[in-house]
Amino acid sequence: MSLRPWGVILAGGDGTRLKPLSRFISGDNRPKQFCVLFGTRSLLARTRGRLAPAISPDRVIFSVVRDHERFYRPELADVDESRIVVQPANRGTTAAIIYSLLRVTRLEEDPVVAFFPADHHFADEMHFARAVAGAFEAVNRHPNLLVLLGARAEKAEVGYGWIEPGRPVENDRGDSSSVFRVNRFWEKPSAPIAQELLDRGCLWNTFVIVGRAQAFLESIESAIPHMLNAFRILQVGGSKHQEAERAAALYEALPTGDFSREVLAHCPERLAVLQMNDAGWGDLGTPEGVFAALQNTTPASQTGHANAFDLWLAGYRHQLEGLCDRKANSAAEPR
Repeated sequence: MSLRPWGVILAGGDGTRLKPLSRFISGDNRPKQFCVLFGTRSLLARTRGRLAPAISPDRVIFSVVRDHERFYRPELADVDESRIVVQPANRGTTAAIIYSLLRVTRLEEDPVVAFFPADHHFADEMHFARAVAGAFEAVNRHPNLLVLLGARAEKAEVGYGWIEPGRPVENDRGDSSSVFRVNRFWEKPSAPIAQELLDRGCLWNTFVIVGRAQAFLESIESAIPHMLNAFRILQVGGSKHQEAERAAALYEALPTGDFSREVLAHCPERLAVLQMNDAGWGDLGTPEGVFAALQNTTPASQTGHANAFDLWLAGYRHQLEGLCDRKANSAAEPR
């Protein structure tokens, strides 16, 4: 097993929930991962930078969607074509992960692979990098495990997935660590259940997942063998154009799938979670998520144009607050 890990950045989402905000910021219909929500870099560029301390840049794969080419091409101009997995359409995380795994195993037989969404925020990125390194160490010690990063829950959030940690996973010295077995998943629970999970010390699922490629493939084979078999057609030799044609035919018939629901929830015996307490994780998939991250960010001090920035920031906050208020009012209206 190679000790040099690969990373896969999942950047194929359509960003539907954040579309009003991303359109306000960019002036076009680009998905959020190609928008500059903080500072001067897009979410995709920020994700690339965040991974650099833990993964060599030449060992990062980008999972994108063909319809977004005008947005990802300028950002990935320095990336070798073999490191870009172009999906014909967005079919959710299951398809993106399977296709990326097949690409990685074409480049190396059975490496350690980590998957990262491109729309996350970490207030402490060095803490995040240390957590990723810890997950790599755990997988090297326990090659049959898939290790997730779990964030300390700060409220009874109903829009996130939750993880119930179990007993500690021992290391080579027989000591327990911050890595735990997974007892159970909850995906977007009701408010009362979310409050119960918060009270019990359960973790938010960041959907950062680390494991050997073979461990991923075996988990997929066990849970949804028909999906993995469908993708085997992309392992047949041929030119890049021929692969694109086969992928187009395959994706035309594929349903949209969620990897947490379809795979992870069905193999808890293979899973472990590494608890991140101080990374300041947030999901930027909604206006509420962006607003929460913005509350913990102070970029104005990093620019020499504080007055102009403050005016822009005030408008940005106003737009976010309006979006959040409209969503809350819509949810409160009788059906």
